Amino acid sequence: MTTVDPNFAGAADREARKARLFTRINKADKWFQVLGLAWITPILKAAAGDNPKAQAKDIWRLLGVPLLAIACFLLVWGTLAPKVQTSLGAVPGPSQVWTEAVNLHEDAQAKAAKKAKFEDMVAQRNAKLIEAGRADEVKTVAYTGAPSYYEQIWTSIKTVFFGFLIATVVAVPLGIAAGLSVTANSALNPLIQIFKPVSPLAWLPIVTMVVSALYTTDDGWFAKSFLVSAITVTLCSLWPTLINTSLGVASIDKDLINVSKVLKMGTWTKITKLVLPSALPLIFTGLRLSLGVGWMVLIAAEMLAQNPGLGKFVWDEFQNGSSSSLAKIMVAVFTIGIIGFLLDRVMYALQSLFTFSNNR
Repeated sequence: MTTVDPNFAGAADREARKARLFTRINKADKWFQVLGLAWITPILKAAAGDNPKAQAKDIWRLLGVPLLAIACFLLVWGTLAPKVQTSLGAVPGPSQVWTEAVNLHEDAQAKAAKKAKFEDMVAQRNAKLIEAGRADEVKTVAYTGAPSYYEQIWTSIKTVFFGFLIATVVAVPLGIAAGLSVTANSALNPLIQIFKPVSPLAWLPIVTMVVSALYTTDDGWFAKSFLVSAITVTLCSLWPTLINTSLGVASIDKDLINVSKVLKMGTWTKITKLVLPSALPLIFTGLRLSLGVGWMVLIAAEMLAQNPGLGKFVWDEFQNGSSSSLAKIMVAVFTIGIIGFLLDRVMYALQSLFTFSNNR
């Protein structure tokens, strides 16, 4: 039996292609949400012909409303800023902050070119010495120019990840122990309650003195300032991971625990095959919180200890007191906020890869 409609096969093919297209869009939507770009999905669906009116509402909610809020914020900021006078002049508005951001970018490019020129000159000098048979006179000369804005950003990012990594290595095993053992939980709980509220400003002098006493070499793998900032981040950021790991392990279904006893699982097998997979969502929640806390702590530590990084940049501009200092500080504020958002997105992406649920 054949169909009367000669276009039946073509229509079926179009519907099949459309179904495959929407399947791809739905799969991509998971990653758009991870990246904070969920507004792309309704745009793609509307372009593919899926109820444009309904998709327009989603586009307005996900993209239009945030953009409108940002525009209102910029309008209020630009209107009120000139009316607030400080010792350094009026509070800079959006245009002045953008101008300083461009200036910092151009300054970073100029410093990068200057550094590259210096390194090229050193390389040429060493090459001439080697050609002249004076290889024993070859020296590696470090560039001592002021770091650019981007280099200070990179220094802060490296420091926070190093401190966060140490905090994770310490907090996750302790959290697993506290979640599995009532005795371990009773031992750790008082320490958590005492040290969790301690400010990084209180930890910093202690860490500085300890690092100075124990790390006496000047040519080690890490600079003392780097270790001081990283360890301060560790001491302040490990608690959310420890608490959430303990809670996640303690919340495992008791039936699963009973099954592990019936199967006579060893401790290591029980942890790797049962405990960690079940507790991962809460562990990642703790990791995201810890990374956010670590990033805030780092900026404060860099400001107080004058260690290289964004915090030192803010403090130096505050001490500089020039007419452009406030605008540069506000550029740094936006930079800190944007990087904090991106760090959270990185952890959220890892969470979506290693857990069965993307729920926040």
